[in-house]
Amino acid sequence: MRPERQKMDRNVFALSLGLAGLLLLPTLGRASPVQCSAHDTVAAELARQFSEQPHAIGLAQDTTVMELYASDKGTWTLTVTLPNGMTCLVAAGDNFETLEPTQVAKGDPA
Repeated sequence: MRPERQKMDRNVFALSLGLAGLLLLPTLGRASPVQCSAHDTVAAELARQFSEQPHAIGLAQDTTVMELYASDKGTWTLTVTLPNGMTCLVAAGDNFETLEPTQVAKGDPA
């Protein structure tokens, strides 16, 4: 399979998982009334309702922005901001922890 096709298939799969997450969001138990809205509105609601602040951000090849919000109480929310500027909730939960980066040993492991 050509590398471009693999990237496209991976992106389509990731977007379908995000869509599935949006469809399942009401079943997560603490779904916010805001499911998709302007980025500033979503960020303000996550801060107001759950005291969540941004902890990580990433950019997909299709210019979709992923953000992970978390609170000191351990709640977390994963959002995606689409190229049109709409931010949507993908998943949410509890027991968020920040991990220290793992050091990988260099050289021959034997």
